Amino acid sequence: MPGFETLLPRPSRVDATGGRLPLDENTTLDGEPAAVSWLREVLAPATGLPLRPAADPTIRFRIVPWLDGHLIRVFPDGVLVEAQDEEAAFHAAQSIRQLLGPAAFRRAPVGPSNWSLPCGVVEDRPRFGWRGALLDVARHFMPKDGLLRFIDLLAAHKMNRLHLHLTDDQGWRFEVRRYPKLTEIGGWREGSRVGVRTDDTTDGRPHGGFYTQDDLREVVAYAARRHVVVVPEIDIPGHSQSAIAAYPELGNLDYPLPVWPLWGVNENVLNTEDSTVDFYRHVFDELVEVFPSEVICVGGDEVPTVQWTSAQAAARGLATVPELHGWFIRQIAEHLATHGRRAMGWDEIADVGPLPGGAVIASWRGERAGVDAARAGFDVVMCPEQKVYLDHRESDRHDEPIPVGMVHTLSDVYEYEPIPVDLTGEAARRVLGAQANVWTEHLDSPRRVDYAAFPRLSAFAEVAWTDRSNRDLADFTRRLSEDHLPRLDALGVEYRPLAGPHPWQTRPGVPGRPR
Repeated sequence: MPGFETLLPRPSRVDATGGRLPLDENTTLDGEPAAVSWLREVLAPATGLPLRPAADPTIRFRIVPWLDGHLIRVFPDGVLVEAQDEEAAFHAAQSIRQLLGPAAFRRAPVGPSNWSLPCGVVEDRPRFGWRGALLDVARHFMPKDGLLRFIDLLAAHKMNRLHLHLTDDQGWRFEVRRYPKLTEIGGWREGSRVGVRTDDTTDGRPHGGFYTQDDLREVVAYAARRHVVVVPEIDIPGHSQSAIAAYPELGNLDYPLPVWPLWGVNENVLNTEDSTVDFYRHVFDELVEVFPSEVICVGGDEVPTVQWTSAQAAARGLATVPELHGWFIRQIAEHLATHGRRAMGWDEIADVGPLPGGAVIASWRGERAGVDAARAGFDVVMCPEQKVYLDHRESDRHDEPIPVGMVHTLSDVYEYEPIPVDLTGEAARRVLGAQANVWTEHLDSPRRVDYAAFPRLSAFAEVAWTDRSNRDLADFTRRLSEDHLPRLDALGVEYRPLAGPHPWQTRPGVPGRPR
């Protein structure tokens, strides 16, 4: 029974029969799904067991299309895993890895010498189809190996969307072969603001990097094998100073701009010329060649309009300047539709004119925009800043590193409910799921990302998987402490300890902006 209680996310139904199935050098593993080869690849190095294929394997996987989710049955003499599809089979494979204990998450054997699985039955299925995390690689670049590792961590938590924020004022990370200056110039800045300050000083340390298209094809394929869809974001028409630095004709000023070294909302937005829209059509043409995701994010958040004019609006047949914002988004959304893709945008795009057909709204400023969009017949991903921004501080302790934003404790994240109480019926079914966002203004390394994301992302994974009626904070906290943190230790995740940061995780003297 104890082994079955340790699953993260927690299964929908668990039965235990007692006893254990021993695993040894004669244990075999086989079946239909591709998840079998993945499971062998991770377990063989960790356990030292060959787990050879066999006609009559000890651990058998099979696809059962009429099943809802997956069903694991562990008997004293073998395991039968039945799964609805390949993705459900992969989730079942993750569950088996979890049941083997923390040592199964290592890359070489360290123990135990005697491996076994607890006998019993696990029946499981996810609540939401979109169980996502945003990783901002524009503010601080994440090298490719760190990105692949982050995908592994999402997959280990049965999350299935990686929203990759590829461009912003502070850097352009996607290779566009037609416009090489986007990465040659836009991929690098002269320094970075450290913490939150009222002046424009930076550390003076150049920062940058970008992914080639082949790098990202590798990332997409790596993620797909783990049933994680990579949703790319090119942010327009705001948060675009890195592009304007590379190609000044995209902007509204008559002098060049650098890649922005500061944080915040920036007035330097794209202009509304036909040539600029065409430029971005070409950018998105190359993007969709790399990313097969049906949903492509076009950003659309935090767009000051001070550099646009009434004359420009009138030339487009618009009554007000802010409508240029929505007009720009619609041009690109309509272009994406010609590729068979759907545009996703931050919830500001719902404020600036009619939404593009098929648009997905990422409700970040709160839940109201998501509720309104769902009632209007649009799909929604819930990611409210007040609940699931994981760059925000985890406590009000004085030693939290660079304490920005609101306090989001582990329990706050675990108790979040993605379906607002006033959203019911067909409108509630428009909520595709939820997403936790990891913005990296103040997260300048994979270690800092680990600290901000975990273990809160573990709590969020259970929120996105499990109905609220089946969640129990005390039980989760026990499972986290006793079983899951040791798994994160085995994976080398430098998470925030439950009692507060280690001394080396603090950032004394670096100011934040707590709210």
